[in-house]
Amino acid sequence: GLERGKDFKLWFMAEVPSIVLLADEFSKLCDGFSIGSNDLTQLILGADRDSGILGNLGYFDERDPAVLRSIAHLIKVAHENGATVSICGQAPSVYPEITKFLVENGIDSVSVNPDTVVATKKLVASVEQKLILSRLAELKDLLSKK
Repeated sequence: GLERGKDFKLWFMAEVPSIVLLADEFSKLCDGFSIGSNDLTQLILGADRDSGILGNLGYFDERDPAVLRSIAHLIKVAHENGATVSICGQAPSVYPEITKFLVENGIDSVSVNPDTVVATKKLVASVEQKLILSRLAELKDLLSKK
């Protein structure tokens, strides 16, 4: 049979809601997750992403609260169990607010289209800087109360 060597990393694609719902179980079996934002959105919302009709009506939207809560849940649970999380798909390339949301929720890596790399890199750096400054301010307040 196959042996899992020390350098072999096992990742699961998080493209179906069951991976998110059972993240506590799956994260014990793998090193990380790669979120397929297009497929995950389609299956959470029950909307065909290739349907021009549904797309025009706004039914397929990666910014939907159900999708964002699912992603945040997966990141949280995966990290609690020592697994990392990345995301691929169009969402971070198309919607900077999703990239901001992902960074604020602790995503480990983001895959974007080549034409958005520079803007995304600047956005990630800006959001991370704000998070660090916010945490430092909280720590300063905590220390000043002692």
